[in-house]
Amino acid sequence: MIETKRACIYPKDVQRITGKSERYGRKLLKKIREELAKDPHQFVSVDEFCEFTGLAPAIVERYITD
Repeated sequence: MIETKRACIYPKDVQRITGKSERYGRKLLKKIREELAKDPHQFVSVDEFCEFTGLAPAIVERYITD
């Protein structure tokens, strides 16, 4: 069976990764969308999150749960 990973980051994921509140996660994702000139309804990908925060994708993917 092929293990699939999510392609986008949610505020709850940011909370798990940073140890901060879910509200902080929403604010951070909003800031990333603004920096990338995305619309509010568009998702932030794992790669975009990693590029913005400077975290390695391998670290971030450990915290993403489905």
